[in-house]
Amino acid sequence: MSYRKEKFMSLAGGASLSMTTNELKEMARKLLDAGIHGICFSAYDEGQAPGDQLTDAQIRRKLEILKPHVKWVRTFSCTEGNELIARIAHELGIKTLVGAWLSSDLEKNDEEIGALITLCKEGVVDVAAVGNEVLYREDLNASELLDYIKRVKHEVQGVPVGYVDAYYEFTAHPEISDTCDVILANCYPYWEGCSLEYSLMYMKHMYQEAMAAGKGKRVIITETGWPSSGQSLGGAQPSFDNYLKYFINAVSWSNESDIEMFYFSSFDESWKIEKEGDVGASWGLWDKNEKLKF
Repeated sequence: MSYRKEKFMSLAGGASLSMTTNELKEMARKLLDAGIHGICFSAYDEGQAPGDQLTDAQIRRKLEILKPHVKWVRTFSCTEGNELIARIAHELGIKTLVGAWLSSDLEKNDEEIGALITLCKEGVVDVAAVGNEVLYREDLNASELLDYIKRVKHEVQGVPVGYVDAYYEFTAHPEISDTCDVILANCYPYWEGCSLEYSLMYMKHMYQEAMAAGKGKRVIITETGWPSSGQSLGGAQPSFDNYLKYFINAVSWSNESDIEMFYFSSFDESWKIEKEGDVGASWGLWDKNEKLKF
């Protein structure tokens, strides 16, 4: 998740704003059943959190739910059972954007990087992501991050290597953009307090900024979404209807414009409340009991 102090509010538009809840549910279901490009995937069951060991069975069960609807899944870690996700996904015919989770824990970083390289060499990684929002969180500086990216690129052949962060970080750190094979940009109108009415046009602006930073490189939207419930942030109001409208608008634009986009996220996760407040548990297309919300 990412915030930005500046607000880009001079944008307008968004489809489906006057539809009823039932009409929105029907349209969202049609889009999902037709298939979306990708989804951010976390395999934790209710009561679990990062640090808990994931099992083959729970990963396989959840991926089977997603399989009819997605071409790609994105993961966030390569340890504690998360390394199984890429292997099982490939077995099921799903492509993978696999992330190594980096933080200020250098020993853990080495474990994550080593596991990512191993998965790449196994042939179960289609895009490799070295870190997620470490610059935004200030867990590492740009020089330290560059060393990890270069290390993976040196060890891995035939797999595009990038880094995931808020779209504007690639403008702020051109040395990162220049080193990455692919720009992996998180685009969240919600976290910047943008109202639903302006959100689609705002996301297009975010994408264009990432495109400019990439100087012609492939750009993937690695996260975007809208919570179905929780407290408002500026003009951004979580609600079930807004959640459906954003999904419809984002996926329709992705399909029509051939934009590679990973929707956030697959399942609601209660553990996120601790860091993100009540909205943290409400981003999934499926609820915490693995039931599709619409």
